[in-house]
Amino acid sequence: MAASGIIFSNIHDNNIPELTRFRTMASVPFGCRYRFIDFTLSNMVNSNIYNINVITHYNYQSLMDHIGSGKDWDLARRSGGIKILPPYITAYANNVNTLYQTRLEALKSVNYSISRITDEYVVMSDCDVICNVDFNDIIKYHIDTGADMTIAVKTLDLTPEQAKINVLFESDPEGRITDVLSYPTQFRGKADIGLNIVVMKTEYLQQIVLDSIAHNYVSLTRDVIARNMHHMNYRVYKYDGYFASISSFADYYAHSMELLTNPEARDALFNVKNRPIYTKVRNSVPAHYSSTSDTKDSLIADGCEIEGTVINSILFRGVKIGRNATVKNCILMQDTIVGDGAFLNCVITDKNAVVRDNRMLAGAETQPFYITKGKMI
Repeated sequence: MAASGIIFSNIHDNNIPELTRFRTMASVPFGCRYRFIDFTLSNMVNSNIYNINVITHYNYQSLMDHIGSGKDWDLARRSGGIKILPPYITAYANNVNTLYQTRLEALKSVNYSISRITDEYVVMSDCDVICNVDFNDIIKYHIDTGADMTIAVKTLDLTPEQAKINVLFESDPEGRITDVLSYPTQFRGKADIGLNIVVMKTEYLQQIVLDSIAHNYVSLTRDVIARNMHHMNYRVYKYDGYFASISSFADYYAHSMELLTNPEARDALFNVKNRPIYTKVRNSVPAHYSSTSDTKDSLIADGCEIEGTVINSILFRGVKIGRNATVKNCILMQDTIVGDGAFLNCVITDKNAVVRDNRMLAGAETQPFYITKGKMI
């Protein structure tokens, strides 16, 4: 049951342009010390998948810095390991410098690398669905049902606003896909939404890519699944664990704050037996709390220096909070500096941002105030 992994790092960059201006979606910071890709990489490694290809397009310098040789995920190997596939490496790639819009276009652009995969099965996943899932269970289900393609789904009660940003799958009692609804605008009610996790035989994926090149197909959902679901055995795997789909800047803020307010969500991600979430290890000093500091209900990474008040907030490595400063309901990324006497509420700062002394900044839960990378206010 040997399997390889394919991760799409850029597919949904436009969902949160504030955070992907200088990085890929895969390298967006999350949860105090992690990046989005850490969850997908960890799920694969925990499922004994050690041959992983990361398809990227542009802005991938931070992704390369984060992954390095892959040793933090046990992927620094003589055979297999992790490979970052740069854009336009075949004649079938886009002929203009624009972001590919679909997974199928991304797969076509790395056709040569796909043709070299020797493992029997392949697991494809986006990097912006945050969950802790055992891919072995999906692969086993795929084999037991004799499926040609298996798609992980989650059953949710959707509003029209939620439905229009998801692909919905209908299936019979046996789990065979009978219909696909791509981003419906008027749907309301319970439905199975795709988690953008797909399992199939490597040979079948290679066939799909070659056929798509020949026929100029661009959408895996519309041109492959919808066209073939009535004469191919496409199945859904119903995942019942926790997941967070980051489809907007507000979603990013809400799901980050959920780690503080929902212990069940936090445990479902980080406290699953034999399925830890790995990330790049840094040798930072422990966080320092001065005698004037006051912290409550917060996640604070190593290397932070706290002299003020931090309430219900997430602080990444190296954040400094000045004396008499107050930080509430905020996400402060790496090496942010908050000056003495400053007040922040519902604020997200990117790396190396500086808030000077006595500044007052406030956003809202549905629209947090954002300070871009390296900005001083």
